[in-house]
Amino acid sequence: MELELLRTYCTNGTNGSLFVDCAGLCHTIELPWKNNEHEVSCIPEGRYELVKRYSPKFKWHLWVQNVPNRDLILIHPYNDAMKEAKGCIAPVTTITGEGKGEMSRVVFEKLKAFVFPVLERNEKVFLNIKKAI
Repeated sequence: MELELLRTYCTNGTNGSLFVDCAGLCHTIELPWKNNEHEVSCIPEGRYELVKRYSPKFKWHLWVQNVPNRDLILIHPYNDAMKEAKGCIAPVTTITGEGKGEMSRVVFEKLKAFVFPVLERNEKVFLNIKKAI
């Protein structure tokens, strides 16, 4: 499966929209682009494999694989990138500002319900990150 994340870069955060087969799944929020600096920047545009991962802090979530010069970039719920993110991606229902959104946990559960069955069938899931036109 191929997911496409179309980003809009802002000073105080990065907002995006996540699609599969041209159908919208949700919006996303991230840190602003700061040259891929550890814990203060969103990750570079590109194509990344997603895998399931469990941690005591985030429970089940998605792990973005092979990000250049970064580690443990996750997709997990949060609502304010500048206060809560260290480079990860959060799905949100509504974008409320630069790098800010609402109801992240609700839409994250829907995203997991959509992606996890594909991964459990041992099919690959890729995230293609691009700048919105």
